[in-house]
This record gives sequence, structure tokens and C-alpha cells, in this order.
Amino acid sequence: MAKPASDKVTIKKYANRRLYDTESSSYITLDKLAAMIREGRDFQVLDAKSGEDITHQVLTQIIVDEESRGTTMLPANFLRQLIGMYGGQSQSMVSPFLESAMEAFKANQEKVAGAFGTTMFADLAKRNMALFGDAAQAFAPTGAGKPAAQPAEAESAASEIAKLKAELAALQAKVDKLG
Repeated sequence: MAKPASDKVTIKKYANRRLYDTESSSYITLDKLAAMIREGRDFQVLDAKSGEDITHQVLTQIIVDEESRGTTMLPANFLRQLIGMYGGQSQSMVSPFLESAMEAFKANQEKVAGAFGTTMFADLAKRNMALFGDAAQAFAPTGAGKPAAQPAEAESAASEIAKLKAELAALQAKVDKLG
């Protein structure tokens, strides 16, 4: 009996690097896992021997594979900044920030794209990446190759954030009127 699409599928990863889908009782590829994600399916990847949850590592490998195919989505500067955040004071804040940013983007993408076009997203993404870079530099410890943010820079970043919040609120109001 097939499980409903809302159930989490268990995938077992064996030492030979093969992935076994316990729902379909068959071996699958990373491409199939990527397709499952695009279909909205949830899964958990477990090491077949130890039972350890290795979902994060497998998802990271899917991103690496996607990026290596030449259709890059993650700019090199973003990746450098992200790598630079590992081990730093702000590492614990990055994950929730990125997760909420992606959820907000996904929630508003279809509503806004139809009404305003897609170039607006590219512009907002560039501005958000610049803010992320500024935040990364502000949180970087001194002596790590970059100076700590000066008070004027922090005020400028806060001002830019306030401006973006106001723009998002105005866009949300327009979207609400459409809906």
C-alpha cells in the first residue's frame, strides 16, 4: 500500500553510496531525490549501517551537483561570505535567517511575479545579498582580515534595512489588494 504524499519517505544510504527508497523498494539517484523535493515530497536520509540522519549532507550534495551542471544559482561572492561565517560568532544566526528569507521569498514569489514582473526579484535579491555581505562584515571578529563595522556603517545598514522593510510592506499592500 502506497503512503500518502504528505508522509516522510525514508531513504537509506549504503556504504557503496547507493540510495534505497524504502517506499518504492528500489534504488534511486540524487536526481530522483531532487525531483522529489520539487514535487513537494519530504524525505529523511539515514545511514544504513549506523542509522544516523544524514539528510543535511545529502541535500548539500544535491546542491553541489546542481551547481556543477553549469546552471549556478549561488553567486561566488555569496558562497565566500557564507563560508566565512562558519565558526564565527554569527554562525548560529545565519541558518534561521536564510531559512526565513527563503520561506518569505517562496510565499510571495507567485503573487508578486504576476503583478510586477520578475526583474524586481533580481533587484531585491541583489540588495539583500549586499545587506547580507554588510552584516557578515559587521559580525566578523576583528583580526579575521576585516575590520569591525564602524558605527556609521551600522547605522547605514540599519537605515537600508528599514528602507527595505518599508518597500516590502508597500509591495505586500499591493499584493493584498490584488488577492
